[in-house]
Amino acid sequence: MSRLPIRGRVTIAFAVAMAAVLAGSGWFLYARLGSHLALALDRDLQLRTQDLAALVNGPGSKLPKVSGSRFVERGESFAQLVDARGRVVDATLPLRGSRLLTPAELRRAALEPVYADRSQVAGLNEPARLLATPVTRAGRRFVLVVGATLQNRAETLSSFRYELLVAGPVALVFASLLGYLLAGLSLRQVESMRRRASSISAETPGERLPVPGTGDELQRLGETLNEMLDRLESALERERNFVADAAHELRTPLALLRTELELALRHAGTADELRDAVRHSSEEADRLSLLAEDLLLIARSDRRRLPLRLEDVEVDALFASVLRRFEWRSHEFGHQVDADAAPDVSVFGDRIRLEQALGNLVDNALRHGTGAVRLSAAAGDGVVELHVRDEGGGFPALFLAHAFERFTRADPARGGGGAGLGLSIVGVIAEAHGGSAHAANAAPRGADVWLELPRR
Repeated sequence: MSRLPIRGRVTIAFAVAMAAVLAGSGWFLYARLGSHLALALDRDLQLRTQDLAALVNGPGSKLPKVSGSRFVERGESFAQLVDARGRVVDATLPLRGSRLLTPAELRRAALEPVYADRSQVAGLNEPARLLATPVTRAGRRFVLVVGATLQNRAETLSSFRYELLVAGPVALVFASLLGYLLAGLSLRQVESMRRRASSISAETPGERLPVPGTGDELQRLGETLNEMLDRLESALERERNFVADAAHELRTPLALLRTELELALRHAGTADELRDAVRHSSEEADRLSLLAEDLLLIARSDRRRLPLRLEDVEVDALFASVLRRFEWRSHEFGHQVDADAAPDVSVFGDRIRLEQALGNLVDNALRHGTGAVRLSAAAGDGVVELHVRDEGGGFPALFLAHAFERFTRADPARGGGGAGLGLSIVGVIAEAHGGSAHAANAAPRGADVWLELPRR
């Protein structure tokens, strides 16, 4: 069954269900018809018994013996009058004096009406049903037995059974064909979506599956698949942009590194010139290494695989580590880097990643800001904010909404030299910790960038 197409499986299931329904309905109707025919026969026997009882009670009356009687039809109905000892007093012609009741039935019939079935009656050779009723004639008690053969009932049931055996398969075939057509109509939209899906590729952006306006499961399936295609196309577009931006960022330091090496190879005439070339090449190599590490971190975060070693981290210890790291850089840039005390304040996170995020913020402040750079912490309801402020000109207003996007830089007055990944990595690290990153312009001047992290 699993190898059959859905249309075939639906048709077979529909045919089996219809066969069960038709068989059950046929059996029910057949049983009901048999029950109605039995009740009709019993009522007919009661009416015949009443008529013959009135005839027997008349003076000198005998049971009809001719075939034209209004009470008897040859080969179908019969009657018999017996005394209390079971001797036949009178009977219709087909019976020829044979006894119809057993002694036990005779004793019961002398007291109340009794129904009985016979597989064969003498002179008729057919199954029959009897009704024995007590009657009185000339002051004596007798038992009147009225019977009828079951041939008409059997013929009616046989005819009905034949009609069911003919009409049932015809109805089953018709219903199966109808189910096959309905299954095909229902699956037509699925086939249409399949053909469209087979033509969609990365070279055909914007293509979507046709969605039927039926309001059923097929419409919801088509809408869900189109939403999935939107997400995949957005992810593919982000990957393309990421690769293009990364290639652009890698091209510049690679070109500079190659130029420095070629100049050193061709034109370096003294040891000092060679050392300068090697120093510049080393700087570009460091920049390439840092850029590669940043790209790897972002790629891991996209695959939800950014490794974290979570622990309780004291904010004061975290700030002290960052200050030690940038002590020589602050003197190089001529800025002062300080941190406000944050006693008894801790965050639940990865110390190395948090130092990396704060280091990126401090590095940006040293490169692009002016004046002192200050680190501070603010504890709130279950969260801790780690702020890095500078005294520069702040961010352009349009840049704030895109500050943490990849390869995004502010205007040239605040943007030179970086790859545009520093703030993006800060956002990635904050989100990996279950927090968020924010940027704003401080009053009266300067920039304020902070991480909002959970305490635990």
